[in-house]
Amino acid sequence: MAFDVETARRVARLARIAVDESDLPALAEELSGIVTFMEQLNEVDVAGVEPMTSVTPMRLARRPDAVTDGGMPERILSNAPLSREGFFAVPKVVE
Repeated sequence: MAFDVETARRVARLARIAVDESDLPALAEELSGIVTFMEQLNEVDVAGVEPMTSVTPMRLARRPDAVTDGGMPERILSNAPLSREGFFAVPKVVE
């Protein structure tokens, strides 16, 4: 699929990108190249290929899913500019 200058102008406007009129032909060519590359990727046979998140097999470190109080509310609240009854106090922002 080839992009013309008018299509490049419309894409730039939709993306809210200011593009000089003299740069529109180069942008159209770049967009055409991107779409051509994506069409080539669609031709690759990926049947039977498992999806992966990394090229090396890894498992994320997990911690037990246990509810705790944190064990240090006084230390945490000592950094707060204002606290009341064991909670952070913030000014009201909605009227």
